[in-house]
Amino acid sequence: MLKDFKEFAVKGNVIDLAVGVIVGGAFGKIVTSIVNDMIMPVIGLLIGKVDFTNLFISLDGTKYLSLAAAKEAGAATLNYGVFINTVIEFLIISFSIFIVIRQLNKFNKKETEEESKASTKTCPYCYTEINLKATRCPNCTSEISEQLSEQ
Repeated sequence: MLKDFKEFAVKGNVIDLAVGVIVGGAFGKIVTSIVNDMIMPVIGLLIGKVDFTNLFISLDGTKYLSLAAAKEAGAATLNYGVFINTVIEFLIISFSIFIVIRQLNKFNKKETEEESKASTKTCPYCYTEINLKATRCPNCTSEISEQLSEQ
């Protein structure tokens, strides 16, 4: 069992997954810092010097100067400012992943198109794409000459 586990753990897919999780965690920390330290202060300044981390509703009805003061007093709070920060983080991460996957799909599409062009030819009678090795068109059933097959 230990040997099987070692073989499983050393396979490339598991190692790639582990690296992806580590890089993803680090990327999440970077995005959190960008949102909390760069984007939200600017938005708060534009709105009127609002600190989003201190936007909360105290459920016990008492007014607190900050979220830290409310937590120190043990008050239950609805932290909608922190929630707004988290939503913005999610949007940034989602958009970043969308861009990366979009680029990967473009690269894969180009490779697929190149592979399909190299393995097909056009039938001179019905002008459909057929396999490069075909001697008869599967669409119009015309015989394809050897000269065209060599081209």
